[in-house]
Amino acid sequence: MTAHPAARSLRTTPEGLLWEPSDRWVRGRKGDVTVVDSRHPLLVWEPALPVPQYAFPREDVRTDLLRPARQPRPGTHTGSTVFYDLEADGETVRNAAWTFPADDLAGHIAFEWFRRRSLDHWYEEEEEIFIHPRDPYKRVDALPSTRHVRVEIDGTVVADTHRPVLLFETSLPTRYYIPREDVRLDLFEPTDHSTGCPYKGTAQYWSWRGGVDVPPNVVWSYPDPLPATTAIQGRLAFYNEVVDIVVDGERQERPDTPFSAMLRVRPAS
Repeated sequence: MTAHPAARSLRTTPEGLLWEPSDRWVRGRKGDVTVVDSRHPLLVWEPALPVPQYAFPREDVRTDLLRPARQPRPGTHTGSTVFYDLEADGETVRNAAWTFPADDLAGHIAFEWFRRRSLDHWYEEEEEIFIHPRDPYKRVDALPSTRHVRVEIDGTVVADTHRPVLLFETSLPTRYYIPREDVRLDLFEPTDHSTGCPYKGTAQYWSWRGGVDVPPNVVWSYPDPLPATTAIQGRLAFYNEVVDIVVDGERQERPDTPFSAMLRVRPAS
């Protein structure tokens, strides 16, 4: 895991967990049932996960809805020892929650976010959050620009604009969001792929129509982004990892990112 900047409130456990108290009011629902309602959550970073998750004081959790897991999955989370199935809203969710063994986190319960969503809705204050809790050590800034940005695939210019929005996200390369009218969308075809981001919202994708070996879903757009990134609404961005991007006449180096390995995998024909 990438080390976080030093912070007075960050603490480390012998198991390698990082954690700190959060002042956010966090609630989680399964259907119409509020399972978690906490004004004293902890943010926890596991060594193998680049994003945080919440752990809640036991008294802030509807423990009457939790049952010892019938088929616990030891090793799923760092040092996790006790797993719970959740029975709520007429549904049973296996291994929906667990406890960390660290003494610092005793009396706290965490819920599954990544492998499957154990609860249907999560809220920080009155705003619904998606995918995972937002990291307080990560910034996402979407800034309009007049830079000249050109995107090429195997020498073919697929986008050319002087009106990009540059999205700066901690630990990731700059993404260039280009007005739709400045992109050759006729060279791409829409797919049914979608992803979610807690900072930007839900993205839709397009794949390259050409014969060049380009990974699928190389172009994406957020038609209805979250409030913090409304400047990218409807614009299109390309994976810098696999296309050529020229900014103000300077060809950008293709970065190596957490997405690189995924983009090297081609679907079976």
